[in-house]
Amino acid sequence: MILFYFTNAIMQVKEKQSGLRKSIHLLNNFILMSIVVSWDGVMAQNVPGKVKFSLGRFQNLSVTQNFPVEAVLTRIPGDITHIIFQFHSQYRNATISYDQAPTPNTSLTAHDAGLVSTLRLQQSSLQWYMESPEGKPVSGMAVILPYKARDPVPGGCNLEYNLDTEPNIYLHYNLFETIIRFAPANIGYARGQTAPPCDVSSGQTSRKPLEYDVYQYFLPEGDLSEQVFIGHIQKMADIHKVVANGKKLMTLSSNDQPMVSFSSLPGQGVIYSIIVRDPVFNTSASYVPVHTYACSFTSTLDNCYTLGKISTKVFFTIAGMAGLFICFFGHRFFKSELFCMGFIFTAFLFFMLITRTTPLSYDMRLSLTALMGVVGGVLLVLCWWRFGSHLLSILIVGLVLGFLFSSMFFFTPIGDFEVFHSDVVFWLTFTSIALVVPLICVRFPREGNITACGVVGGYTVILAVNSYTYTSLTYITLDILKRALNNNFSKAFTNIPFQGIDFIMFTVWAVLTVSGMVLQLYRERTRPVFHRSPYMMWKQERERRKTNILDPSYHVPPLRTRLKSRVEEMFRKEEPAGERTPLLL
Repeated sequence: MILFYFTNAIMQVKEKQSGLRKSIHLLNNFILMSIVVSWDGVMAQNVPGKVKFSLGRFQNLSVTQNFPVEAVLTRIPGDITHIIFQFHSQYRNATISYDQAPTPNTSLTAHDAGLVSTLRLQQSSLQWYMESPEGKPVSGMAVILPYKARDPVPGGCNLEYNLDTEPNIYLHYNLFETIIRFAPANIGYARGQTAPPCDVSSGQTSRKPLEYDVYQYFLPEGDLSEQVFIGHIQKMADIHKVVANGKKLMTLSSNDQPMVSFSSLPGQGVIYSIIVRDPVFNTSASYVPVHTYACSFTSTLDNCYTLGKISTKVFFTIAGMAGLFICFFGHRFFKSELFCMGFIFTAFLFFMLITRTTPLSYDMRLSLTALMGVVGGVLLVLCWWRFGSHLLSILIVGLVLGFLFSSMFFFTPIGDFEVFHSDVVFWLTFTSIALVVPLICVRFPREGNITACGVVGGYTVILAVNSYTYTSLTYITLDILKRALNNNFSKAFTNIPFQGIDFIMFTVWAVLTVSGMVLQLYRERTRPVFHRSPYMMWKQERERRKTNILDPSYHVPPLRTRLKSRVEEMFRKEEPAGERTPLLL
């Protein structure tokens, strides 16, 4: 303002100088415009930024704590009764609220968050507020979806969570399983009407006929980028895209518990969505989808980018190298094969035992497992060396192969059948399949042993590769281990994505198995069915020498006599050399 008066004074003094008047006027306008722009810039810091939305249109947003965003929707059609505003970020939380000052009953903080707004009569505009609770920039995607009077209201019968109407899916995961929960929905109603009661059990005003379809969608394997997430979350935001892109896993009725369990897949992005359907009016609505990678992006140790521990890589790399040797040379080097099979058998049982009974850390459990695996492998080799029992050896090898075959059977979609959610049915079926294989191996010992070498040896190579890059084939055995260690895992869906890298790894496994079996069968075609025990061979050779008088070794004194003579020779005094008989004259 001082500059303004100063320039006006200059204009009065120089009024007669018409040549300078225009220049001073231009300078005055420039100074005033600069002051106005600067003042507006200061005021803009205290006013939240407004972002205009359109129905059904996805829009990228960036939110901070100091600069909240006001999402504004105008020109809402009169037939729209409910609107869901949802925001999705990859891993950072954002707070969305009905009011500029968030409260627990009017806001939600999550990386997948949504709010339901019920429209009043003649209402044509809405606004929501967004900010970052952690003070860090949060980027993500937002969309507004409209619903009409006959469409169900997701979370309209919420009795558990803070919001009056809760359209969100709550997700919790651990090492074994991922659990999603949601609030029951209500039937739709027109503007100006009160929500139908949730405790009515009959008639069209009841929520009992509502059904809930649970969908699952896998992100590309091994891709943790934010751009990929933003692109794929749009495929699960509204009803039509969920049906087109997601995989329907099950349908829950209104009488079922609003909770579903899945197998955790650390490092694998998964999106879950629920569509509530009203069979009476043939209408539907979508809950706010939720996603997870079953790992933390912000953890300083063992986060989503560094899931593979060094101990795990060392353990499975050594196992993969041994498995590759067994795949091609296991039957020829029978003692090495027995050691590896005994190691696998003992290590698996011991890992389950110490995991269920002790609170030891993962690295300690893995070290003890390796130690006990070595002990088990050595004991199996010693048993075969001493007793020469091929039956015991082939039974252990057959059990390892049977366990893998049974795990492969339940890795298929058959494993998600409802009948196998019963632990009794599951373990009886699993054990029956696992025990059939050793019986076949006993009937065909050489072929069964070579098959076990090829299949098990090739799979250990897949496990070694998984310690460096993600592949779903590891869940063939990992799901069984999870079910054995977690009592609540029986109800979890074990649906696993089978994508590009899995087809490659499955091809590698098949090539290793077939080539290893063919090579060993060709090499061993003229050899005995099984190698003989070294101890039994030595024992038979000793008996042969005792009874065969034509064998020069038959006349060799016993070991005790030979040792005694050697000792006597060591202490015997040497006699002087020379003639000892008297000279004859």
